[in-house]
Amino acid sequence: MTWEERRSAVAEHGYTERQAGFLVTVMLHAGVCLGRHYCAFAGIAHGQRMHDFFQRVVDLGHATVRMCGHNTARLYHVHAKPLYAAIGEPDNRHRKPIPLARAVERLMLLDAVLGNREVAWLATEREKVELFTVTHPVQRNHLPALVFRSPVSETTRYFPDKLPIGVTGDRRTCVFLYLITRSSPVDFRGFLERHADLLRALPGWTLRLIVPKHLVTAIARYRQACAEHLAMPLRPDLVEELRWFFHARRTADVGAAGRYVRATRAFAAPRFRALYRAWEERGERALDAAQSPVLADAISSKRGQLEFHELPHRYLHLLPLVGTA
Repeated sequence: MTWEERRSAVAEHGYTERQAGFLVTVMLHAGVCLGRHYCAFAGIAHGQRMHDFFQRVVDLGHATVRMCGHNTARLYHVHAKPLYAAIGEPDNRHRKPIPLARAVERLMLLDAVLGNREVAWLATEREKVELFTVTHPVQRNHLPALVFRSPVSETTRYFPDKLPIGVTGDRRTCVFLYLITRSSPVDFRGFLERHADLLRALPGWTLRLIVPKHLVTAIARYRQACAEHLAMPLRPDLVEELRWFFHARRTADVGAAGRYVRATRAFAAPRFRALYRAWEERGERALDAAQSPVLADAISSKRGQLEFHELPHRYLHLLPLVGTA
């Protein structure tokens, strides 16, 4: 479904086109919102029209409201299955109740999406797979994915980070959002490794890191992590030593004890730990890609860019315990 089709389908449940458009945006990207999000979307002042809208959503049973933080902020959770079914997402995970700390992270992503509405933001796995396999196109095995195996089946989930991806007007440059939620970029390194093959296949890309005010001091660490994984290809001889070390580590074959100890020390940095996890997931292709200069060339030519966007709002006051998000 297109965004316009989704908006029209939600409007049939008793909303204006503007109200329906807002609900579609919330359902796709967060599932939760605050009053100020509707004001920003609709271009109205915080007041009676905002309160009337949310009262209607709650009265129709399409959302629930909870008090949070200092007991004056109202958090709305849009959960009604008929609305999600109307946009083609009856089983969307945003329908489920979530802890407040996770809800606050989704509010941050919603702020990022609403703050850049000239970009078309994709939310669902289906939309992202279609964009990168049809529009560009990219081979499926180059998409970020996790494979879940059982004794009788195997399921591949694409874009497991479930973060919005934006498409610019010319559809050539893609904007990948990443929300910083901790001071250390451990998870971000995994994100970079999962997306490296896809980034190499694109004509242009932007990594836009969303930064809450209380984590601004972490920017330098994230910038360094990005430089290490994308702008510093490894030498072939180093990759071969990594290949030996990874196999020895996985099989616990430490016959060459001295070599193994030296490699353990040499490859103790966070970059190599993230690369090991990527190698476990993607096999030898992860190591072969680590020596490719494609991403470094994209960065030097400005076809690949890293941006940091500091969120204008504060969020910790929404939580009962400061520092839990």
